[in-house]
Amino acid sequence: MAKESSHEAHAVGVHRVVVIVDENSNPFELGCATEVFGLRRPEIGRDLYHFRLCSPEPRTAMRDGFFTLTGVAGLEVADTADTLIVPNRPDVEVPRRPAVLDAVRRAHARGARLMGFCSGAFTLAEAGVLDGRRAAAHWQWADAFRARFPAVHLESDVLFVDDGDILTAAGSAAALDLGLHVVRRDHGAEVANSVSRRLVFAAHRDGGQRQFVERPVPDIPDESLAPVLAWAQERLDSPLTVSDLATRAAVSPATLHRRFRAQLGTTPLTWLTGERLALACRLIERGESRLEIVARRSGLGTATNLRLLMRRDTGITPSAYKRRFGPGVS
Repeated sequence: MAKESSHEAHAVGVHRVVVIVDENSNPFELGCATEVFGLRRPEIGRDLYHFRLCSPEPRTAMRDGFFTLTGVAGLEVADTADTLIVPNRPDVEVPRRPAVLDAVRRAHARGARLMGFCSGAFTLAEAGVLDGRRAAAHWQWADAFRARFPAVHLESDVLFVDDGDILTAAGSAAALDLGLHVVRRDHGAEVANSVSRRLVFAAHRDGGQRQFVERPVPDIPDESLAPVLAWAQERLDSPLTVSDLATRAAVSPATLHRRFRAQLGTTPLTWLTGERLALACRLIERGESRLEIVARRSGLGTATNLRLLMRRDTGITPSAYKRRFGPGVS
């Protein structure tokens, strides 16, 4: 494997993402990081990240000896990262290498953003950077994590936690959710949507959604929400209500709530608001500066409501969002 993504080897001013790979690391989460941060994006027209892997050893045996990683840069590359993704392993009770923990501490001390996928939260906690902070980890390790790291505020039933400069995701697919969340935070909703389309993955699942949802084998008739979701997405500028969605799905509002909880891990109103806010962000990115127009076309009603929801969801105002992600911003 090449030491760095060759198309970005000479990138100047591009955000540098480095993944530490250690013995027994999980290939899936490594693949998620590579897919989100490491691939070229010709459809976008610019490089989003400069992506590299590094390891404390020249040869790294991946989980259960599935394969051995060679040709990867040394651990010193971690000191160049703007975002450092820490190793995750299924053997959570085994201490991490001191050299890896030191690299994490150095990155944190100089202000780099830290990310942990799945059991990566154990690496961050062992390095001492999560004390007093919020974090997510796979639900099956919640009790073990709390027992070892009582100073960390573990949120064991969410997809991911964004605590500013430290972000953690629960198991497996939640790594993609967190990765796309970071792309959205760095480059805006339009770019995140483009990346998600390439992945054929949901563009935005809120981090507060449950890690696991009930998915019983469906009876006939099919109870999938896909038709009503597609119908609603085409009518976000209309005054849709939960009752409207229930009527379209030919069920009662209570049944609709149960299906949303079971299939999406959220409520109809939360989903609808999230879709409208994502549309509002895309409209701003495409150049619409009149907030009343953005609010009306996205179904959010008023500019005041738009400002409130954008600040809550993105942490910045619509005007700041436009300066950061609007037309002409590269």
